[in-house]
Amino acid sequence: MKETKIEEARKHLKEIRADGWLLYDFHRNNLLAHVFLEIPQKNIVTRRFFYWIPTHGEPIKIVHAIEPYILDHCPGKKIVYSSWQLMEKALSDVLKGSKRIVMEYSPKNAIPYVSRVDAGTVDFVRSLGAEVVSSAEILPYFTAVMDEKQAASHQSAAKGVKQVAEETWKWIAWHLKNQKTLTEYDVQQKVESDYVKLHLITDHSQIVAVNAHSADPHYIPQKNSSSPIKKGDFILLDIWAKENHDWAIYGDITRVAVAAERPTEKQQKIFSIVRKAQIAATELVKERFAHKKRIEGWEVDDAARNVIRKAGYGDFFIHRTGHNIERELHGSGAHMDNLEMHDVRPILPSTCFSIEPGIYLPGEFGVRLEYDLYVHQDGTVEISGGEQDEIVCLL
Repeated sequence: MKETKIEEARKHLKEIRADGWLLYDFHRNNLLAHVFLEIPQKNIVTRRFFYWIPTHGEPIKIVHAIEPYILDHCPGKKIVYSSWQLMEKALSDVLKGSKRIVMEYSPKNAIPYVSRVDAGTVDFVRSLGAEVVSSAEILPYFTAVMDEKQAASHQSAAKGVKQVAEETWKWIAWHLKNQKTLTEYDVQQKVESDYVKLHLITDHSQIVAVNAHSADPHYIPQKNSSSPIKKGDFILLDIWAKENHDWAIYGDITRVAVAAERPTEKQQKIFSIVRKAQIAATELVKERFAHKKRIEGWEVDDAARNVIRKAGYGDFFIHRTGHNIERELHGSGAHMDNLEMHDVRPILPSTCFSIEPGIYLPGEFGVRLEYDLYVHQDGTVEISGGEQDEIVCLL
Protein backbone atom coordinates (compact mmCIF):
# COMPACT_ATOMS: atom_id res chain seq x y z
CA MET A 1 0.00 0.00 0.00
CA LYS A 2 1.41 3.37 -1.01
CA GLU A 3 2.15 6.20 1.39
CA THR A 4 0.08 8.47 -0.88
CA LYS A 5 -3.07 6.67 0.24
CA ILE A 6 -2.21 7.45 3.85
CA GLU A 7 -1.71 11.11 2.96
CA GLU A 8 -5.06 11.24 1.18
CA ALA A 9 -6.75 9.65 4.20
CA ARG A 10 -5.15 12.27 6.46
CA LYS A 11 -6.52 15.02 4.24
CA HIS A 12 -10.06 13.71 4.72
CA LEU A 13 -9.51 13.18 8.46
CA LYS A 14 -8.51 16.82 8.85
CA GLU A 15 -11.64 17.92 6.99
CA ILE A 16 -13.85 16.16 9.55
CA ARG A 17 -11.61 17.21 12.46
CA ALA A 18 -10.75 13.66 13.53
CA ASP A 19 -7.65 12.53 15.42
CA GLY A 20 -7.32 9.40 13.33
CA TRP A 21 -8.88 6.42 11.57
CA LEU A 22 -8.92 3.03 13.28
CA LEU A 23 -9.39 0.23 10.73
CA TYR A 24 -10.34 -3.03 12.42
CA ASP A 25 -11.30 -6.53 11.30
CA PHE A 26 -12.00 -10.00 12.65
CA HIS A 27 -12.63 -12.93 10.29
CA ARG A 28 -13.31 -10.60 7.34
CA ASN A 29 -16.34 -9.03 9.01
CA ASN A 30 -15.07 -5.65 7.81
CA LEU A 31 -14.33 -6.25 4.14
CA LEU A 32 -14.15 -2.49 3.62
CA ALA A 33 -11.01 -2.43 5.74
CA HIS A 34 -9.59 -5.18 3.54
CA VAL A 35 -10.28 -3.12 0.42
CA PHE A 36 -8.66 -0.01 1.88
CA LEU A 37 -5.66 -1.95 3.16
CA GLU A 38 -5.39 -3.93 -0.10
CA ILE A 39 -5.35 -7.32 1.63
CA PRO A 40 -5.54 -10.06 -1.03
CA GLN A 41 -8.69 -12.18 -0.94
CA LYS A 42 -6.58 -15.36 -0.85
CA ASN A 43 -4.97 -14.39 2.49
CA ILE A 44 -6.09 -16.23 5.61
CA VAL A 45 -7.41 -13.73 8.15
CA THR A 46 -8.69 -15.32 11.36
CA ARG A 47 -7.46 -13.00 14.12
CA ARG A 48 -8.19 -9.43 15.12
CA PHE A 49 -6.06 -6.70 13.62
CA PHE A 50 -6.04 -2.90 13.87
CA TYR A 51 -4.49 -0.30 11.62
CA TRP A 52 -4.27 3.19 13.09
CA ILE A 53 -3.87 6.18 10.79
CA PRO A 54 -3.34 9.24 12.98
CA THR A 55 -4.00 12.64 11.51
CA HIS A 56 -0.44 13.45 12.53
CA GLY A 57 2.29 10.86 13.00
CA GLU A 58 3.25 7.37 11.88
CA PRO A 59 0.61 4.68 11.20
CA ILE A 60 0.61 1.73 13.62
CA LYS A 61 -0.27 -1.93 12.97
CA ILE A 62 -1.57 -4.13 15.79
CA VAL A 63 -1.53 -7.77 14.67
CA HIS A 64 -1.75 -11.23 16.24
CA ALA A 65 1.31 -13.45 16.64
CA ILE A 66 -0.37 -16.15 14.50
CA GLU A 67 -0.76 -13.73 11.59
CA PRO A 68 1.98 -11.14 12.20
CA TYR A 69 2.56 -10.61 8.48
CA ILE A 70 -1.02 -9.67 7.53
CA LEU A 71 -0.27 -5.93 7.26
CA ASP A 72 3.41 -6.09 6.29
CA HIS A 73 2.62 -4.39 2.97
CA CYS A 74 1.28 -1.34 4.83
CA PRO A 75 3.55 1.46 6.10
CA GLY A 76 4.00 2.02 9.81
CA LYS A 77 5.25 0.53 13.07
CA LYS A 78 4.14 -3.01 13.97
CA ILE A 79 2.97 -4.20 17.40
CA VAL A 80 2.47 -7.95 17.79
CA TYR A 81 0.17 -9.36 20.50
CA SER A 82 -0.91 -12.85 21.50
CA SER A 83 -3.24 -12.47 24.50
CA TRP A 84 -6.34 -10.32 24.75
CA GLN A 85 -4.69 -8.41 27.60
CA LEU A 86 -1.75 -7.45 25.37
CA MET A 87 -4.13 -6.47 22.58
CA GLU A 88 -6.13 -4.16 24.85
CA LYS A 89 -2.94 -2.61 26.28
CA ALA A 90 -1.54 -2.00 22.80
CA LEU A 91 -4.76 -0.39 21.66
CA SER A 92 -4.98 1.73 24.81
CA ASP A 93 -1.41 2.96 24.36
CA VAL A 94 -1.85 3.73 20.66
CA LEU A 95 -5.10 5.64 21.10
CA LYS A 96 -4.05 7.53 24.23
CA GLY A 97 -5.01 11.17 23.94
CA SER A 98 -7.18 10.71 20.85
CA LYS A 99 -10.66 12.17 21.32
CA ARG A 100 -12.33 11.72 17.93
CA ILE A 101 -11.75 8.38 16.20
CA VAL A 102 -13.15 7.30 12.84
CA MET A 103 -14.35 3.70 12.40
CA GLU A 104 -16.67 1.70 10.13
CA TYR A 105 -19.61 2.55 12.33
CA SER A 106 -22.93 4.26 11.64
CA PRO A 107 -24.94 6.02 14.37
CA LYS A 108 -28.20 4.13 14.89
CA ASN A 109 -27.07 1.92 11.96
CA ALA A 110 -28.43 4.60 9.63
CA ILE A 111 -26.07 3.52 6.82
CA PRO A 112 -25.74 -0.26 7.35
CA TYR A 113 -23.38 -0.65 4.39
CA VAL A 114 -20.59 0.98 6.38
CA SER A 115 -21.58 -0.36 9.81
CA ARG A 116 -19.01 -3.19 9.90
CA VAL A 117 -17.43 -2.89 13.37
CA ASP A 118 -19.19 -4.79 16.18
CA ALA A 119 -20.72 -2.89 19.08
CA GLY A 120 -18.33 -4.45 21.61
CA THR A 121 -15.26 -3.10 19.84
CA VAL A 122 -16.87 0.33 19.61
CA ASP A 123 -17.63 0.07 23.34
CA PHE A 124 -13.98 -0.62 24.11
CA VAL A 125 -12.74 2.33 22.06
CA ARG A 126 -15.27 4.57 23.79
CA SER A 127 -14.11 3.27 27.17
CA LEU A 128 -10.74 4.85 26.41
CA GLY A 129 -12.40 8.26 26.44
CA ALA A 130 -12.80 8.70 22.69
CA GLU A 131 -15.80 9.61 20.55
CA VAL A 132 -16.33 7.14 17.69
CA VAL A 133 -17.48 8.78 14.46
CA SER A 134 -18.50 7.21 11.16
CA SER A 135 -16.18 6.72 8.19
CA ALA A 136 -19.22 6.88 5.88
CA GLU A 137 -18.22 10.19 4.31
CA ILE A 138 -14.54 9.38 3.67
CA LEU A 139 -14.56 5.62 3.05
CA PRO A 140 -16.06 5.74 -0.49
CA TYR A 141 -13.04 7.73 -1.71
CA PHE A 142 -11.07 4.51 -1.21
CA THR A 143 -13.64 1.75 -1.80
CA ALA A 144 -16.15 3.12 -4.33
CA VAL A 145 -14.06 5.53 -6.44
CA MET A 146 -12.72 3.66 -9.48
CA ASP A 147 -9.47 3.94 -11.33
CA GLU A 148 -9.38 3.85 -15.15
CA LYS A 149 -8.91 0.09 -15.26
CA GLN A 150 -11.95 -0.48 -13.05
CA ALA A 151 -14.08 1.98 -15.01
CA ALA A 152 -13.22 0.09 -18.19
CA SER A 153 -14.14 -3.20 -16.51
CA HIS A 154 -17.53 -1.78 -15.55
CA GLN A 155 -18.22 -0.65 -19.11
CA SER A 156 -17.19 -4.07 -20.40
CA ALA A 157 -19.45 -5.83 -17.91
CA ALA A 158 -22.39 -3.54 -18.69
CA LYS A 159 -21.91 -4.19 -22.40
CA GLY A 160 -21.79 -7.92 -21.69
CA VAL A 161 -25.00 -8.10 -19.66
CA LYS A 162 -26.77 -5.96 -22.26
CA GLN A 163 -25.69 -8.43 -24.95
CA VAL A 164 -26.88 -11.35 -22.84
CA ALA A 165 -30.28 -9.71 -22.32
CA GLU A 166 -30.77 -9.08 -26.02
CA GLU A 167 -29.78 -12.63 -26.94
CA THR A 168 -32.05 -14.00 -24.21
CA TRP A 169 -35.09 -12.27 -25.65
CA LYS A 170 -34.31 -13.77 -29.07
CA TRP A 171 -33.87 -17.21 -27.50
CA ILE A 172 -37.22 -16.99 -25.68
CA ALA A 173 -38.95 -15.76 -28.85
CA TRP A 174 -37.59 -18.71 -30.84
CA HIS A 175 -38.92 -21.19 -28.27
CA LEU A 176 -42.33 -19.54 -28.23
CA LYS A 177 -42.64 -19.40 -32.03
CA ASN A 178 -41.59 -23.04 -32.31
CA GLN A 179 -43.87 -24.12 -29.44
CA LYS A 180 -40.96 -25.39 -27.36
CA THR A 181 -41.39 -25.81 -23.59
CA LEU A 182 -39.51 -23.20 -21.59
CA THR A 183 -39.46 -22.22 -17.90
CA GLU A 184 -38.10 -19.30 -15.89
CA TYR A 185 -35.36 -21.61 -14.61
CA ASP A 186 -34.37 -22.59 -18.15
CA VAL A 187 -33.89 -18.92 -19.01
CA GLN A 188 -31.89 -18.31 -15.85
CA GLN A 189 -29.54 -21.18 -16.73
CA LYS A 190 -29.19 -19.84 -20.27
CA VAL A 191 -28.17 -16.42 -18.93
CA GLU A 192 -25.59 -17.89 -16.59
CA SER A 193 -24.13 -20.14 -19.30
CA ASP A 194 -23.78 -17.09 -21.54
CA TYR A 195 -21.74 -15.41 -18.82
CA VAL A 196 -19.22 -18.25 -19.00
CA LYS A 197 -18.83 -17.70 -22.75
CA LEU A 198 -18.17 -14.01 -22.15
CA HIS A 199 -15.75 -14.71 -19.26
CA LEU A 200 -18.05 -13.00 -16.78
CA ILE A 201 -18.89 -14.07 -13.23
CA THR A 202 -21.75 -13.28 -10.86
CA ASP A 203 -22.46 -13.60 -7.16
CA HIS A 204 -25.98 -15.01 -7.12
CA SER A 205 -28.63 -16.72 -9.22
CA GLN A 206 -30.18 -14.35 -11.74
CA ILE A 207 -33.79 -13.11 -11.70
CA VAL A 208 -36.18 -14.32 -14.37
CA ALA A 209 -39.78 -13.61 -13.35
CA VAL A 210 -43.03 -14.20 -15.21
CA ASN A 211 -46.39 -12.49 -14.56
CA ALA A 212 -47.11 -12.27 -10.79
CA HIS A 213 -43.56 -13.38 -9.99
CA SER A 214 -42.32 -10.10 -11.49
CA ALA A 215 -44.19 -8.28 -8.72
CA ASP A 216 -41.69 -9.82 -6.26
CA PRO A 217 -38.49 -7.76 -6.67
CA HIS A 218 -36.24 -10.60 -5.46
CA TYR A 219 -37.97 -13.62 -6.96
CA ILE A 220 -35.47 -16.33 -7.92
CA PRO A 221 -36.68 -19.28 -10.03
CA GLN A 222 -35.82 -22.73 -8.71
CA LYS A 223 -35.34 -25.86 -10.80
CA ASN A 224 -38.38 -27.69 -9.43
CA SER A 225 -40.70 -24.74 -8.84
CA SER A 226 -40.45 -22.24 -11.66
CA SER A 227 -43.23 -21.18 -14.00
CA PRO A 228 -43.44 -22.03 -17.69
CA ILE A 229 -43.23 -19.16 -20.14
CA LYS A 230 -46.25 -19.03 -22.44
CA LYS A 231 -47.71 -16.74 -25.06
CA GLY A 232 -49.24 -13.67 -23.46
CA ASP A 233 -46.90 -13.69 -20.45
CA PHE A 234 -45.14 -10.65 -18.97
CA ILE A 235 -41.43 -11.27 -18.32
CA LEU A 236 -38.89 -9.42 -16.16
CA LEU A 237 -35.16 -10.08 -16.53
CA ASP A 238 -32.73 -8.72 -13.91
CA ILE A 239 -29.10 -9.69 -14.60
CA TRP A 240 -25.69 -8.61 -13.30
CA ALA A 241 -22.10 -9.77 -13.79
CA LYS A 242 -18.48 -8.63 -13.85
CA GLU A 243 -15.13 -9.68 -15.23
CA ASN A 244 -13.25 -12.36 -13.31
CA HIS A 245 -10.80 -10.11 -11.40
CA ASP A 246 -10.65 -9.11 -7.74
CA TRP A 247 -10.75 -5.45 -8.76
CA ALA A 248 -13.47 -5.74 -11.43
CA ILE A 249 -16.74 -3.75 -11.24
CA TYR A 250 -20.25 -5.06 -11.89
CA GLY A 251 -22.70 -4.16 -14.62
CA ASP A 252 -26.37 -4.47 -13.56
CA ILE A 253 -29.50 -4.09 -15.70
CA THR A 254 -33.20 -4.98 -15.67
CA ARG A 255 -35.42 -5.33 -18.75
CA VAL A 256 -39.06 -6.29 -19.36
CA ALA A 257 -40.85 -7.96 -22.26
CA VAL A 258 -44.16 -9.53 -23.23
CA ALA A 259 -44.63 -12.81 -25.02
CA ALA A 260 -47.09 -11.14 -27.34
CA GLU A 261 -47.34 -8.77 -30.30
CA ARG A 262 -48.04 -5.83 -27.99
CA PRO A 263 -48.37 -5.11 -24.26
CA THR A 264 -51.71 -4.60 -22.56
CA GLU A 265 -52.88 -1.06 -21.89
CA LYS A 266 -52.11 -1.44 -18.18
CA GLN A 267 -48.64 -2.88 -18.80
CA GLN A 268 -47.85 0.04 -21.08
CA LYS A 269 -49.16 2.57 -18.55
CA ILE A 270 -47.03 1.22 -15.70
CA PHE A 271 -43.97 0.96 -17.95
CA SER A 272 -44.34 4.60 -19.02
CA ILE A 273 -44.53 5.82 -15.42
CA VAL A 274 -41.44 3.84 -14.38
CA ARG A 275 -39.51 5.07 -17.41
CA LYS A 276 -40.40 8.70 -16.58
CA ALA A 277 -39.19 8.14 -13.03
CA GLN A 278 -35.91 6.70 -14.30
CA ILE A 279 -35.38 9.68 -16.60
CA ALA A 280 -36.20 12.17 -13.82
CA ALA A 281 -33.59 10.67 -11.50
CA THR A 282 -30.99 10.58 -14.27
CA GLU A 283 -31.59 14.17 -15.32
CA LEU A 284 -31.20 15.41 -11.75
CA VAL A 285 -27.79 13.73 -11.49
CA LYS A 286 -26.70 15.17 -14.83
CA GLU A 287 -27.92 18.66 -13.95
CA ARG A 288 -26.13 18.76 -10.59
CA PHE A 289 -22.81 17.58 -11.98
CA ALA A 290 -23.09 19.92 -14.98
CA HIS A 291 -23.33 22.82 -12.51
CA LYS A 292 -20.71 21.32 -10.15
CA LYS A 293 -23.20 21.14 -7.29
CA ARG A 294 -23.31 18.52 -4.54
CA ILE A 295 -25.96 15.82 -4.90
CA GLU A 296 -26.82 13.32 -2.19
CA GLY A 297 -28.26 9.85 -2.65
CA TRP A 298 -31.63 10.60 -1.05
CA GLU A 299 -32.26 13.41 -3.53
CA VAL A 300 -32.02 11.04 -6.50
CA ASP A 301 -34.45 8.65 -4.84
CA ASP A 302 -36.92 11.48 -4.26
CA ALA A 303 -36.69 12.55 -7.91
CA ALA A 304 -37.82 9.11 -9.10
CA ARG A 305 -40.23 8.45 -6.25
CA ASN A 306 -42.08 11.74 -6.71
CA VAL A 307 -42.95 10.80 -10.31
CA ILE A 308 -44.41 7.48 -9.18
CA ARG A 309 -46.25 9.04 -6.24
CA LYS A 310 -47.86 11.68 -8.44
CA ALA A 311 -49.07 8.92 -10.76
CA GLY A 312 -50.80 7.28 -7.79
CA TYR A 313 -48.50 4.26 -7.37
CA GLY A 314 -46.26 5.39 -4.50
CA ASP A 315 -47.30 2.46 -2.29
CA PHE A 316 -46.16 0.04 -4.98
CA PHE A 317 -42.58 1.36 -5.24
CA ILE A 318 -41.21 -0.63 -2.32
CA HIS A 319 -37.44 -0.29 -2.66
CA ARG A 320 -34.83 2.42 -3.16
CA THR A 321 -34.15 3.90 -6.58
CA GLY A 322 -30.60 2.62 -6.84
CA HIS A 323 -27.45 1.30 -5.19
CA ASN A 324 -23.76 2.01 -5.41
CA ILE A 325 -21.81 -0.45 -7.56
CA GLU A 326 -18.15 -1.39 -7.12
CA ARG A 327 -16.36 -4.69 -6.52
CA GLU A 328 -19.53 -5.68 -4.69
CA LEU A 329 -22.85 -5.43 -6.50
CA HIS A 330 -24.28 -3.38 -3.63
CA GLY A 331 -21.32 -1.22 -2.81
CA SER A 332 -20.04 1.07 -0.08
CA GLY A 333 -20.72 4.42 -1.77
CA ALA A 334 -23.86 6.54 -1.78
CA HIS A 335 -27.12 4.74 -2.48
CA MET A 336 -30.07 6.39 -4.19
CA ASP A 337 -32.20 5.92 -1.13
CA ASN A 338 -34.66 7.92 0.94
CA LEU A 339 -36.93 4.97 1.70
CA GLU A 340 -34.96 2.14 3.25
CA MET A 341 -32.46 4.62 4.67
CA HIS A 342 -31.84 8.37 4.42
CA ASP A 343 -28.55 8.43 2.54
CA VAL A 344 -27.03 11.89 2.88
CA ARG A 345 -23.68 10.90 1.39
CA PRO A 346 -22.67 12.72 -1.78
CA ILE A 347 -22.30 11.00 -5.13
CA LEU A 348 -18.60 11.18 -5.98
CA PRO A 349 -16.92 11.48 -9.39
CA SER A 350 -15.48 8.19 -10.69
CA THR A 351 -18.23 6.17 -9.04
CA CYS A 352 -21.03 4.03 -10.43
CA PHE A 353 -24.58 3.31 -9.30
CA SER A 354 -27.84 1.89 -10.59
CA ILE A 355 -31.03 3.79 -11.39
CA GLU A 356 -33.86 1.24 -11.08
CA PRO A 357 -37.31 2.51 -10.08
CA GLY A 358 -40.15 0.02 -10.10
CA ILE A 359 -43.88 -0.48 -9.62
CA TYR A 360 -45.05 -3.87 -8.31
CA LEU A 361 -48.70 -4.89 -8.48
CA PRO A 362 -49.21 -8.01 -6.32
CA GLY A 363 -50.89 -10.87 -8.14
CA GLU A 364 -50.47 -9.11 -11.51
CA PHE A 365 -47.00 -8.00 -12.65
CA GLY A 366 -44.14 -5.66 -11.81
CA VAL A 367 -42.07 -3.30 -13.93
CA ARG A 368 -38.50 -2.41 -12.99
CA LEU A 369 -36.19 -0.59 -15.37
CA GLU A 370 -32.50 -0.52 -14.54
CA TYR A 371 -29.34 0.83 -16.01
CA ASP A 372 -26.16 2.12 -14.43
CA LEU A 373 -24.75 5.63 -14.28
CA TYR A 374 -21.01 6.21 -14.26
CA VAL A 375 -19.84 9.67 -13.27
CA HIS A 376 -16.55 10.53 -14.95
CA GLN A 377 -13.89 12.50 -13.09
CA ASP A 378 -14.85 15.65 -15.02
CA GLY A 379 -18.52 15.31 -13.99
CA THR A 380 -19.79 13.86 -17.27
CA VAL A 381 -22.57 11.35 -16.50
CA GLU A 382 -22.71 8.27 -18.74
CA ILE A 383 -25.46 5.65 -18.95
CA SER A 384 -24.06 2.12 -19.14
CA GLY A 385 -25.99 -1.04 -19.95
CA GLY A 386 -28.29 0.69 -22.42
CA GLU A 387 -31.76 2.18 -22.10
CA GLN A 388 -35.18 0.60 -22.60
CA ASP A 389 -37.73 2.99 -24.10
CA GLU A 390 -40.47 0.47 -24.84
CA ILE A 391 -41.57 -2.98 -23.74
CA VAL A 392 -39.92 -5.69 -25.84
CA CYS A 393 -42.54 -7.65 -27.82
CA LEU A 394 -41.39 -11.21 -28.48
CA LEU A 395 -44.06 -12.20 -31.02
